[in-house]
Amino acid sequence: MPKNILIIGGAGFIGINSARYFIKKGWSVSIFDDLSRPGSEFNIKNLSSEYGRRFYFKKGDITTDRKTLQSLINKHNVVLHLAAQVAVTTSIISPEDDFRINVVGTFNILEAIRKSRNKPFLIYSSTNKVYGALRQHSVVEKQTRYVFKDKKIRSRGISENTQIDFHSPYGCSKGAADHYVIDYGRIYGLKTVVFRQSCIYGEHQMGVEDQGWVAWFAIAALLQKKITVFGTGKQVRDLLYVGDLVRLYDIAIKKIDKVSGQAFNIGGGPQNTLSLIECFNVLSKKLNLSINTKRSKARTGDQPIFISDNSKALRLLNWRPTVSVSAGLDQMLSWIMNNRKVIEKTRTLKKINS
Repeated sequence: MPKNILIIGGAGFIGINSARYFIKKGWSVSIFDDLSRPGSEFNIKNLSSEYGRRFYFKKGDITTDRKTLQSLINKHNVVLHLAAQVAVTTSIISPEDDFRINVVGTFNILEAIRKSRNKPFLIYSSTNKVYGALRQHSVVEKQTRYVFKDKKIRSRGISENTQIDFHSPYGCSKGAADHYVIDYGRIYGLKTVVFRQSCIYGEHQMGVEDQGWVAWFAIAALLQKKITVFGTGKQVRDLLYVGDLVRLYDIAIKKIDKVSGQAFNIGGGPQNTLSLIECFNVLSKKLNLSINTKRSKARTGDQPIFISDNSKALRLLNWRPTVSVSAGLDQMLSWIMNNRKVIEKTRTLKKINS
């Protein structure tokens, strides 16, 4: 297989880490991005200063630039689709924009692949939000976190067999795109895979209050901003370091026939979990500073716990997380501190849903 990959949404956090990874591996890398997210222009400039002309960048919009999208897809044999509206609260404020970006944009990509001669392999970045609030699973409240009442789920996490239950416009749009990707593979014989990703963190993440919360906590703490905690703060997520995720993309490409047409839950797993309260405690110790917080009501459809059951990825792809939360946070914090001035300049520290 020729080693050429188109990363749609490649100027964002996961995208720029993916581009760097595949460039280092000797791939021909193209990035298609509208540069709408704070920090995306910095990411492209940074990548250019590091790798020069070893990648191609084209600015564009997946919802409107269909000819450009078709032209790019015709030239590549792997498409990594990361472009999205990524925040639940933003989707509630602007559901039409959320639908347009996540559903129409993904449909345009699928149609371009269907119409292409080369029929590239599509990797789609989905979300654990397709499972909704997980109200079918009882939780127990402990001192610093919620835990699943069911011991089996507590030890393994949420599997792909869990009933889909979209909550919020964001959950609906990502879930619809998720299913479109799977069904286009089935109906049109395309090679597609869906990764329902949990909490991804790492370098180049310029988080905001309702998305990229681990980076947001670190950035806000360093800049002495008060952090709003929605709900009790005992909500638990499994954290996956971005380097482990990108490595999974590479494995999936190499094992297309094993993954094609399937969805995988992907996260840090039971061994890499933190509640919000626990995350504050860890960051406070690592940064040697106190973190100011304030409380607000829980957000619509918020999951008290989400932990990915990675056993399917382990069984079919021999993949598991290798970077611990502590080590991954050290990497992320080092990058944030080294780029503090850029972060302050390129991002807005305002609460999105004020």
